Amino acid sequence: MFERDSLIPYLTAGDPSVEKTLEFLLAIEEFSGVIELGIPFSDPIADGKAIQESHYRALKNGFKLGSLFQLLREFRRHSSIPLILMTYYNPVFRTGVRKFLGEAKACGADGILVVDLPVSHAGEFLDIAREEGIKTVFLAAPNTPDERLREIDKASTGFVYLISLYGTTGARERLPETAFEFVRRAKRVCNNKVAVGFGVSRREQVEALLNAGADGVVVGSALIEVISRSDNPVEELRKKVAELSGYSKVL
Repeated sequence: MFERDSLIPYLTAGDPSVEKTLEFLLAIEEFSGVIELGIPFSDPIADGKAIQESHYRALKNGFKLGSLFQLLREFRRHSSIPLILMTYYNPVFRTGVRKFLGEAKACGADGILVVDLPVSHAGEFLDIAREEGIKTVFLAAPNTPDERLREIDKASTGFVYLISLYGTTGARERLPETAFEFVRRAKRVCNNKVAVGFGVSRREQVEALLNAGADGVVVGSALIEVISRSDNPVEELRKKVAELSGYSKVL
């Protein structure tokens, strides 16, 4: 799904508007291995303050699932960069698993991560995802034992998403040593590529995780904060993603 040493930027769809999200996606795609697009949800329990607030802003501004599919279709008119959706299970269940995955694929999504869907309860979801041709991504935590990590790897057809720390998303000054130990262990256990997320906000953290063996690194909250505080968010976001990717010298 992506080349090794890739940056995987996360953005929240519809924050602050669908039109702006499209501008953001097009501004960062050249520095991204995969783009992760979050679907706004009213109870994003795995997310920290920055991403929670982005969900609330999008919902307050009237974001609907139809807006997501419209955004995907328009993005695909301009870009072929791999894109995965990040969501909670409720919107998928309420829409209907087959209808949701089928429409997401038809509109241009390549894969999906359902944050609160454990592998042990994902049988129907996995069957339909395979039939609809959409790749699956599952989460693993630092305390996930090897046996369960193998199950997560087997269920993942896109990549395995390693959570770097205990807690919710959000930038941290330092990443715990357990994050790097987890990457090295996951690389021994998993056949899929592994990407690490949660807590990453600076280039040196990205480099350290890649040097530990990660194939990709996800950055979300730091980008959401750029969007929320900048007077020129498109350009500032592009510069930040270029910096995180190690390509800032081309700007």
